Amino acid sequence: MSSTTMTETLTAALPATMTAAVLHGREDVRIEQVPVRGAGPGELVIRVAAALTCGTDLKVFRRGYHARMIQPPAIFGHELAGIVAEVGDGVEGFAVGDRVVPLNSAPCGSCYFCLRNQENLCEDLLFNNGAYAEYIRIPARIVEKNTLHVPGHVSLEHAALTESLACALHGFEDTDPRPGDTVAVIGGGPLGLMILHAAALSGCRVIAVVKHAAQVTTAKALGAAHVIRTTMVRNVVEAVRELTPNQRGVDIAIEAVALPETWEQAVAIVRNGGVVNFFGGPEAGTDVRLDTNRLHYGDLTLKATFHHTPAICKRALALIASGKFQAARFITGHAPLSELNEAFAQLLNRGNGSGTFHNGIKTAIVPTVQNLEALP
Repeated sequence: MSSTTMTETLTAALPATMTAAVLHGREDVRIEQVPVRGAGPGELVIRVAAALTCGTDLKVFRRGYHARMIQPPAIFGHELAGIVAEVGDGVEGFAVGDRVVPLNSAPCGSCYFCLRNQENLCEDLLFNNGAYAEYIRIPARIVEKNTLHVPGHVSLEHAALTESLACALHGFEDTDPRPGDTVAVIGGGPLGLMILHAAALSGCRVIAVVKHAAQVTTAKALGAAHVIRTTMVRNVVEAVRELTPNQRGVDIAIEAVALPETWEQAVAIVRNGGVVNFFGGPEAGTDVRLDTNRLHYGDLTLKATFHHTPAICKRALALIASGKFQAARFITGHAPLSELNEAFAQLLNRGNGSGTFHNGIKTAIVPTVQNLEALP
């Protein structure tokens, strides 16, 4: 099936039912036939071309819920790109057949945090899930505030990286970086790799701290000037500091692992007057011990970053469209929707202590084998 033929198919009338992955509870995802809901006023229905696996979705899969985003039973998944299949009354700027990225949230625009330009903390932040399906309905607020047109030269599976890249850009930009800064990124997962790539593209000197050999190769390819493999050094803090003048530490340290020990490492490797971003979010109730003397007399700035904003999402898609961002390196597998459980199993088992590490970053999930073969 050609891309043209696929586009014509996607713009046809909506079917009564569709295939979707429904979360019923902890590690209980079932591929089911569910009704297709049409577009209401201000809404869009998107035919999903690609939905990407994500660490957040993996957490939802393992825990069976997400307090703010999704409660079972529900279709889940939130990183996607696709083609407009139906346009609701009152929608402007979108037409059937348009290639789009509908982001997974939109702020209200009027609460205390929105008025302070902190839209990611919106008191009524509207989330949307349902990417692991043939179709997804997009709420009116997300259509208005956070749905983006995909340029014709950008593949839809690459465009689907917009949401996760927006989170990574937000974390990096929150540290107020300057070209030439030395930035240490702790963590070689998808978001850690995105942060280091964004830092390298912005002109920073990046030190990547990763665990596995495959992550070393990928980090170098994405622009890391130095890569420290944690299993190959005696002391990570000393190894990082030895790569800085007079062992003073890095200008910026970004933690992307979400463990207490790596939060503590981030504080230990930054220079006096430097910035630490606790990007990785540990489980609720996790405690971290920090040296208050080091924080005070080192004049450190400690920050944390959550989610994204519509403006950051636009910058993320623009970076993908620029061609500078190596989007293809982040999509390391493809699978039909029927194999979603197998894709999650591989992600869960990639670092299981067996001595084998599968360097899967993201898998593009597509609804059917036919769509997989004709992915635009």
